[in-house]
Amino acid sequence: MSEPPSPHPRRWQILGVLCLSLFVVVVDNTVLNVAIPSLLRDLDATTSDVQWVIDAYSLVFAGLLITAGGLGDRHGRRRAMLIGFALFGTGSLLAAFAEGPAQLVAMRALMGVGGAFLMPGTLSIMAQVFGPDERAKAFAIWGATSMAGLAAGPTLGGVLLEHFWWGSVFLVNVPVAAAAVAGLLAVVPESRGPRRRADVPGAVLSTVGMSALVWAVISGPAHGWTGARVLGGLAVGAAALALFAAWQHRNPEPMLDLRLLRDRAFSGAAAMISLFGFALSGTLFALTQLLQFVHGYGPLKAGLALLPVAVSAAAGNGLGASLESRFGARPALVAGFSVLAAGFLALGLTGPDDGYAALATGLVVIGFGAGLGAPPAYSTLMAAVPVEEAGVGSAVNDAGQELGSALGVAVLGSVVSAAYARGLPDSAPAAARRSLGEALGVGDPGLADAAKDAFAHAVSVGSLAASGVMLATALFAALVLRGAATSAGGARPEKVPESA
Repeated sequence: MSEPPSPHPRRWQILGVLCLSLFVVVVDNTVLNVAIPSLLRDLDATTSDVQWVIDAYSLVFAGLLITAGGLGDRHGRRRAMLIGFALFGTGSLLAAFAEGPAQLVAMRALMGVGGAFLMPGTLSIMAQVFGPDERAKAFAIWGATSMAGLAAGPTLGGVLLEHFWWGSVFLVNVPVAAAAVAGLLAVVPESRGPRRRADVPGAVLSTVGMSALVWAVISGPAHGWTGARVLGGLAVGAAALALFAAWQHRNPEPMLDLRLLRDRAFSGAAAMISLFGFALSGTLFALTQLLQFVHGYGPLKAGLALLPVAVSAAAGNGLGASLESRFGARPALVAGFSVLAAGFLALGLTGPDDGYAALATGLVVIGFGAGLGAPPAYSTLMAAVPVEEAGVGSAVNDAGQELGSALGVAVLGSVVSAAYARGLPDSAPAAARRSLGEALGVGDPGLADAAKDAFAHAVSVGSLAASGVMLATALFAALVLRGAATSAGGARPEKVPESA
């Protein structure tokens, strides 16, 4: 094997631009959580309308990721990111001034197209410009940025909603996107894999398959997991992805080399990242409701209450990179996901009367565990990806993470909803059993107190379930990845030009 090329001389500036790109996309995914009441009021939207505003982005984003990653590999990863920012920025600008729910849903879908072109490039370009000895540190910074964006979204949304109208949560994306485009043009080099023929059947099948799977998952809580809508979506998704795999096996120039999925390090790391998204997204979705409905926090205070996750993640990232560098990826992964399990366990043991300090303790441990475990997971995944497949390899990971996050909100959300309904007194009306918001709207103080206690207990149940998932993930890392090549130095990036 040839010696790896020298790292790019402007690699840290490049990382800064890529992290800014990542930050704006992650923030946009979480900023809407605190804007839901404003959308319901100001747009005269129904709960179903708002759900579509949220889901339209996820459906399009997940569906197009593999196609967008493959196009980036063929035609230029930086070019794909520039196209993505153009679409994302345009969608954000038009969404800010939407006059009705239908317009807002359409613009969120356009933003999803942009996000699909943006995300694969961040990881794949990083793998090109950093040498093996620095890649773990770079992925640690990238992971900290993702966690910061996840926690900063509700905080930023709260600040904007206290001073401006709901459209400001979209409008804020525009200047950030413009800054990221300027940075991409100024410092990020272009890179691409070998030229290939366009794989139109593969693009169609992967888009239909992933979109159908996500559609089924997000429909589960509202329409029942055994209903025709969910089972039909799962059947269509599974059939399309099976045909996609068969076509990729036959195609002499496939969009995705299926040997990548058979690599234990790649598929194992992708599974762990997906499970992490499952636990974190599902729990944070419930926590935002707990903070606002049970503890009475406003949007800004609720957002600020989640910041300990980002702060402790930044602290854990440095240690995670050091552990990986000294002992290898597998011990760092086991340690990180074990700490994550402890953090979710701490949340699960927090009672409704324990106050914010107890809640913050769990959030700090979760953030620290994420900082330990996420960087070696990303570096392990990208180390297993051949250089010509960097974009589509990153896209497979992004698609799995998006599906995991959607599953987390849907499945853990269903667990929380079921535990909440069981915790209500038998005399509670049917409307109160559907949601905490409806229970508080009845106007009965006794019912409101019972509903708050039931919801707090339900969030504990969901957190304990997330803890179990993270513990299983730690065991998976310890056993399944044994013997797999999990060194961040395994990938051999191609030589990239030193200037754009």
